[in-house]
Amino acid sequence: MNFDLFSGEPQQQRQEILPGAFLLRGFALPFENELLQDIQGVIAEAPPRNMVTPGGLPMSVATTSCGDAGWVSDAYGYRYSKRDALSRKNWPAMPCSFFDLARNAATTAGYKNFSPDSALINIYKVGAKMSLHQDKNERDFSQPIVSVSLGLPATFLLGGLRREDKTIRVQLVHGDVVVWGGAARLFFHSILPIKVGVHPLLGKQRINLTFRKAL
Repeated sequence: MNFDLFSGEPQQQRQEILPGAFLLRGFALPFENELLQDIQGVIAEAPPRNMVTPGGLPMSVATTSCGDAGWVSDAYGYRYSKRDALSRKNWPAMPCSFFDLARNAATTAGYKNFSPDSALINIYKVGAKMSLHQDKNERDFSQPIVSVSLGLPATFLLGGLRREDKTIRVQLVHGDVVVWGGAARLFFHSILPIKVGVHPLLGKQRINLTFRKAL
């Protein structure tokens, strides 16, 4: 199944793509200016970098975080940490624009009282991708994941509880938000390599904000 943004047909803002998983088309656009400004503020304080997998391979996506906990990867594995493992500094505070968007998106998708304490900022240059994986390092799986797309288009794959389960393709553009929880909370998902393009605001890149209740 392919949820195509470019079919030319009228689209509802909220679409259920799998049980428990929802696509909110253009949901982040009203927050756009404040989000982009706050992203730059976080990046200035905690510059993104291409982290290394436990196997020693560099990731194609550059990452930084804000909030009470951030995402780190090194020889000791993938995990959340209250400090940047490289600088040993606490992560920047989560901007209000981030928290409000994530909470509003979760509520719109039917997940009330979402209170994210971690926001990852993933920067995809052309060709960068995210391999199929589960978000399973959080302590409370009753809380959903909220993922915001900005910049270049991306193809999001969402599967099932097993890596080998069939995936669906969801075409995402600037301002789209995907929320998954409940039965879909531990579904495998990925991003295919970003195609060549130029976004009028963000240039040759995609920025993804991912909100979780980590601690």
